[in-house]
Amino acid sequence: MTPESPFAILYELWLKRSCRTRWRNELSLTKEKKREIVQRFETHAGDTGSAEVQIALLTERIETLAKHFEKHQKDNHSRLGLLKMVGKRRRLLNYLKAQKLDSYKTIIKELGLRR
Repeated sequence: MTPESPFAILYELWLKRSCRTRWRNELSLTKEKKREIVQRFETHAGDTGSAEVQIALLTERIETLAKHFEKHQKDNHSRLGLLKMVGKRRRLLNYLKAQKLDSYKTIIKELGLRR
């Protein structure tokens, strides 16, 4: 393969794209991990949308992004997404605190959040 051949150029593009996909998969939750979190925090069978489950899923994604920023400090696009997730989790926690105080205390303790 010569450096100027069209095949080499296509190979380089494919390699960049596959690395990008791999990076995206590192930041997203796998089905198994998501199912595990939902089962741990569900309030009833089949519950995927309660505030408790949403807070737990957001916390996992926030922790994953925090690890990402240790290596990629200048990734400001992902940082904006992180700030939005933190804000959404904060609003959900405020809602839970106003509606179900015992559930709020439990989830804070289980997830190890500082509030």
